[in-house]
Amino acid sequence: MYISNLKLWNFRKYGSLNFDLQSPNLIVPFNRQMNILIGENDSGKSAIIDAIKLVLKTHAYEWIKVEETDFFSDGNEVSENLRIEIEFSGITNQEAAHFTEWCGVKNEEVTVGEEKQTIPRPKLILIYQVQFKDGKIMPTDVRAGMDGHGNTLTAEAREYLKCTYLKALRDADSELTAKKNSRLSQILKEHKEFKTRQANGFHEFEELFNETNSTIREKFKQEGSDYNINIKKVVDDFVSSFIGNDFQSSFDLGSTKITNILEKISLGIVDSNNLGLGTMNRLFMAAELLHLKKTDWNGLKLCIIEELEAHLHPQAQLKIINRLKEDKDLQYILTTHSPNITSQADLKDIIVCKNNKVYPLGNDYTKLDEDNYKYLRRFLDVTKSNMFFSKGNIIVEGWSEEIVLPVLAKKLGIDLTKNEISIINVASTAYLHFAKVFLRNNEDKMGVPIAIVTDLDNRPNENGIFTPLEDEIDKVNKKQENLGNLVTELSDTDITLQIAKEWTLEWCLYKSCLVSIFKDALAKVHSGTDEFKKDENGNYKDTFQEKFIKKLSKKEGTSPIDKVALANEFADLLEKDSTISKEQLENDSYLSYLINSIKHVC
Repeated sequence: MYISNLKLWNFRKYGSLNFDLQSPNLIVPFNRQMNILIGENDSGKSAIIDAIKLVLKTHAYEWIKVEETDFFSDGNEVSENLRIEIEFSGITNQEAAHFTEWCGVKNEEVTVGEEKQTIPRPKLILIYQVQFKDGKIMPTDVRAGMDGHGNTLTAEAREYLKCTYLKALRDADSELTAKKNSRLSQILKEHKEFKTRQANGFHEFEELFNETNSTIREKFKQEGSDYNINIKKVVDDFVSSFIGNDFQSSFDLGSTKITNILEKISLGIVDSNNLGLGTMNRLFMAAELLHLKKTDWNGLKLCIIEELEAHLHPQAQLKIINRLKEDKDLQYILTTHSPNITSQADLKDIIVCKNNKVYPLGNDYTKLDEDNYKYLRRFLDVTKSNMFFSKGNIIVEGWSEEIVLPVLAKKLGIDLTKNEISIINVASTAYLHFAKVFLRNNEDKMGVPIAIVTDLDNRPNENGIFTPLEDEIDKVNKKQENLGNLVTELSDTDITLQIAKEWTLEWCLYKSCLVSIFKDALAKVHSGTDEFKKDENGNYKDTFQEKFIKKLSKKEGTSPIDKVALANEFADLLEKDSTISKEQLENDSYLSYLINSIKHVC
């Protein structure tokens, strides 16, 4: 069984003052296996996690209760009702046996052999509704049923619905150290290996401790031994005076009950001392997951981990997420701020939290097709995964645009970093694979503005005149037609397509009000090119443009423009320049596609 759906009414930021049972304030669909909640700070990830914990409770026996702050408030009024519903699917007959009084039946799509079939399956819906009245929180029970009201769930049934939870600020060292009520002792005690008793009624660990205790006691009792003379006799002398002559001390390891024994056990790494926080954290995660790997457990197998990346370096994050993906019989609900983890995730497992909504990225919710998913699975790396956490994205085709745009933005008085804008370099014309991530099947907008910056294939002749060669006309026309259609297609979305006025970024910079800066940059990068050298009067030669076009066109017999080096040098010069005004930049037709991209996302 697994959580397939979560519904919230008036829980924290997800709510309104009007309580409508037919209109949940948030619906979160979950996958059978991996679910990764991502989003910027305060996007609602923790609220979703806490809602689940409130209803299910955890194996760690944490004290969790509804607080006044859990009720939605608009700043003046507080909602009177809070409601959480959790729906479970994939319930086996063995699991359903624990919930026969509360289970209903609902059609569910299952895979039989290689075919998908829709068949009636057990369905369980938990209902938790709390009232806030006269400044008091009215206590309530978790109920279950298909009618929206349900019957109270017994404590025994709830034991089979507890989840394993790892909080963000986890103290792994403390939890794995031997002490009373240690988390490690709780985990081990729940395992069948420590519930099994021998014929004599003792666990084998209890027998071992009894034997050891007897040996230790005898060492202290032996007349004439140093333990007896120097320690026990001295203590017994005081004991007889303090308590009575009939009392004697006894030295041993303490209680030999299995609970007390497990509290004396710690977990570490063989031949390793003074383990660091990162290693202890990974060890703690492994211990917690032990509970869900029990062969005799036929309840909910759900693990919730907040901020999986906590205390872990990037390579460790990758190892862990890739290992968790292997578990086909467990459900994971994770939260993360890490592009490393996001880059390793299947895109279909990601749920973006933004603007008090959730945006699952599975097949049923986006306009991505299988080719898009396949492409992104290969090319959605760490740097590109930043797009999920930004307030806006500029998608570019190469390094040159990525280098130039931040500097150009600063000249407009805009700091892309402060505005939490990411520049996503797709290193090709495959920008639609990335942009379509933000297009929803239901036409809902994610509120993340996207600007796509692209070039044209309309190369000029050596005189700078755009008269495409006969064999290139069809290619140019086709691209322009496709781009035109794409502009129309994206017109009602948060995505804008900004197309260079003519040819490439380099040509547009050359034709713009920044031409002087651009020429100086080009001359510096390609200082060995005669046509790029100034004459005795400090002017560039008349042949500058012709040579520039040849190099930019990669004409046979000439070396191509080093675009990255050129962009880097140009950005440095532009950053230092004080002659070009903001107005000049904004009114330049050759720069407009770049300027519009920046303004669209900011």
